[in-house]
Amino acid sequence: MESVQYGILGGSGFYEMPGFEETNRIALQTPFGAPSDPYVIGTLSGRRVAFLARHGAGHRILPSELNFRANIYGFKILGARAILSSSAVGSLKEEYRPGDIVIPDQFVDRTRHRPDTFFGDGIVAHVAFAHPFCEVLRGNLIEACRETGVRCHDGGIYVCMEGPQFSTLAESRLYRSWGMDLIGMTNLQEAKLAREAEMCYATLALVTDYDCWHPDHDSVEIEDVLRIIRRNAENAQEILRRTLARPEPKDACGCRRALDDAVITRRDLWPEETRHRLRPLLARLEES
Repeated sequence: MESVQYGILGGSGFYEMPGFEETNRIALQTPFGAPSDPYVIGTLSGRRVAFLARHGAGHRILPSELNFRANIYGFKILGARAILSSSAVGSLKEEYRPGDIVIPDQFVDRTRHRPDTFFGDGIVAHVAFAHPFCEVLRGNLIEACRETGVRCHDGGIYVCMEGPQFSTLAESRLYRSWGMDLIGMTNLQEAKLAREAEMCYATLALVTDYDCWHPDHDSVEIEDVLRIIRRNAENAQEILRRTLARPEPKDACGCRRALDDAVITRRDLWPEETRHRLRPLLARLEES
């Protein structure tokens, strides 16, 4: 099978967008278990892509139940060099209105129960994560957003919370006092694992609502939220099409050499079982 160039993480409807030519669906098993759903393989904007419904078809997997390692590992073995993520977020600032799109550039971690590294079991690695998103891929998303005329914000801090419950009012106010911009439940582990797998990663954050801090929060009707979600999905599809048509990030971004100085364990001490499990990640180092 021909390798894909991009992975796309989002809702199950994204691979139904106009212009997508599906070729097949692949259900994978990884050393870390099964991904959320079969990967939908096809062509969009002239690129070979693999779509994955993050929460599974029909949205049946909680954020804290997601097998992040299997999802990212699956993209790696399919050949993806970059991952575009699309996800709904709450806004922690008045200027980030429902219906807006934000391309975040930073994270704060408030999760507690999630495996977020491929390493361990005899092989230690510490990847640099000061800048958690690929700047080249972020730039492509921002340019595509501006072409569509959508209200788009360049940069923002994404607080990744555990969930599945939403924030208390005290927590929401605390995050605002810290200067946070957005709140969601999924993207941080994806970004960490993509960095370890030497893949570019960027997020299209779709604002659906103000978090509970907002004085009008309790008066919002569910129909309004659903309308915003539908509009966001349509905008995201167009932005992804335009992003894929842009030049692919190259090694200059640094993402694809993230393990160069990160693996600390001496190579002759790597346990064979761990080496085998991580072969897709370690192959470039072993060839050098």
